[in-house]
Amino acid sequence: MNASWTTPAEIKARLMRRWERGDLLAARLSGEALFPLELRLKRPTGSDLGARFDQVRAWIQALRAGSAEARGVGYQIEWRTLAHRVHGRNALPWAIHIPTEADALKLLGRRQDAERFDALCAPTLSAFPALRAWLIRHPLKMLERAEEWPRILAVLEHFQRHPRPGCYLRQIDIPGVDTKFIEARRGLLGELLDAVLPAAAIDTRASGARGFHQRYGLREEPALIRFRLLDPALYIQGLSDLSLPPEQFAQLNPPVQRVFITENRINGLAFPDTPAALVIFGLGYGLERLAEIPWLGRTSIHYWGDIDTHGFAILERCRQWLPHTQSLLMDRATLFAHRPLWGREPAGQRPLGALARLNDPERALYEDLCQDRLGERLRLEQERIGFGWVRDSLTSLSSGKH
Repeated sequence: MNASWTTPAEIKARLMRRWERGDLLAARLSGEALFPLELRLKRPTGSDLGARFDQVRAWIQALRAGSAEARGVGYQIEWRTLAHRVHGRNALPWAIHIPTEADALKLLGRRQDAERFDALCAPTLSAFPALRAWLIRHPLKMLERAEEWPRILAVLEHFQRHPRPGCYLRQIDIPGVDTKFIEARRGLLGELLDAVLPAAAIDTRASGARGFHQRYGLREEPALIRFRLLDPALYIQGLSDLSLPPEQFAQLNPPVQRVFITENRINGLAFPDTPAALVIFGLGYGLERLAEIPWLGRTSIHYWGDIDTHGFAILERCRQWLPHTQSLLMDRATLFAHRPLWGREPAGQRPLGALARLNDPERALYEDLCQDRLGERLRLEQERIGFGWVRDSLTSLSSGKH
């Protein structure tokens, strides 16, 4: 049998692709008329009758054996007569027809799935008519979640009755639904909540699973600012290493003259004592948390990051929120004093765009790094800088020589 001719298995596979796209189930809601459905055949030609007559006959037998005519379920064959000068007139399969949706479901063995889909659609659309369009687009998503679908509907009902609840997810009581159930399905629930909630209940500035809490009015775990007071005279009831939500940090207003910001936590913990100063550490790219801390505007701000493209990109971002920020230990002298400790940035992950908020020496060094003028993907990580060099730099800064 010629491998290019359509087989019963290929007919089923083509129909299965329509099932997997959701076409058959979607049509049950949209009213689209898919049936009777015609599938074209790759079939023998007139020349095949003369050259491969036995193969053509075997193909016809196989196709007939898989049809509704032979099995009572399946497809119907449309026949046409083809005349041949040697073999005379022969009836050949010309096209495949699937008369009804019921025939398609029987052929695929999906009748029970379709019935379950109908059983799930009934309460869903009764409670949330606005989900019809979503179900037409994603019918298999509901079917795949059939066992848990009643709990998903319970979550939608709760948020519909209590839009933007303003509490932690842990505080929501829904029978049979726990916090982990919702957390694990934020992506799906977000799609559904967008469809059933009024626009006023959705914060469109947040999106995706990570923005779920903000988008639907749930409280989030506060993003803490960790800092160390570097002057023992400023310790708070003997405490120097503290973590506070931004709004509490804003109320702290300590009598400091300098604030240091560093990415590396160990550097923050080991930062030398400095009069009238504190160090903030571990924020990385989360510097926007500092944007609404009013008392930072009256202090000197010093940012210490890696000497690499990411370090200068974060310095640029810091100046977006705190324009008077000065860089610390991010200069050529520090870089070349630690040449044996140079490393490499990961390939393909460097921010190489222009940074408008760098001063001239910083920009020149950043551009040298971007262009690999000093070495391929060169970097000096902040924790590789000698501690004596750090102390000397801070002493010079305090004395006004820096």
